Amino acid sequence: MMDKAKFFAEVRRTLFNGRLTKPQVEGMEAILNITTELDRRWVAYMLATAYHETGHKMQPVEENLNYSAPGLLKTFPKYFTPMQASSYARNPERIANRAYADRMGNGNEASGDGWRFRGRGLVQITGRDNYRKYGIGEDPDRALELGMSVHILVDGMVNGKFTGQSLSDFFTPTRISDWVSARRIINGTDCAHDVAKYGHRFYAALI
Repeated sequence: MMDKAKFFAEVRRTLFNGRLTKPQVEGMEAILNITTELDRRWVAYMLATAYHETGHKMQPVEENLNYSAPGLLKTFPKYFTPMQASSYARNPERIANRAYADRMGNGNEASGDGWRFRGRGLVQITGRDNYRKYGIGEDPDRALELGMSVHILVDGMVNGKFTGQSLSDFFTPTRISDWVSARRIINGTDCAHDVAKYGHRFYAALI
């Protein structure tokens, strides 16, 4: 049986600068409550992913697309020329509609699908196809509900529904652990070392 008081005391110290809010606690408890039978390295890495993807809020969030022109060129270099970046800058809806057009099951830029199916949740699912996987293609804002968002986080990472890679590829029963490469479960190697560091700290609080 996990000692939750010990867990929260440890993460408060190592990850939350000595202070936890009620929403942060509720978010972590929601994850812990449905992962009690899983390998604790898996649980730690899911918590670390939510911690990173939500900016430490541990609650479902909506993607911030309010980019400057330089930010657009850095984040979406394939989808914006310098001239286009200047035109689209600071217009989140237009940015989403262009950046996410014609992929992930979305229609073209004019369809509005990029904005409709922008990132939401604890793990920022994006694109019509990913929303449909969870039965919320007609109501994408449901990804902002804590229960649904936890389900998406856990199911997607355990069953490899985001990128085709899952927790079992990086944390095996023989105790092989690859905390850095596990970032490929979500989106390649972006911030992989940071998420690995958070994962180690959550794991230390769980054991």
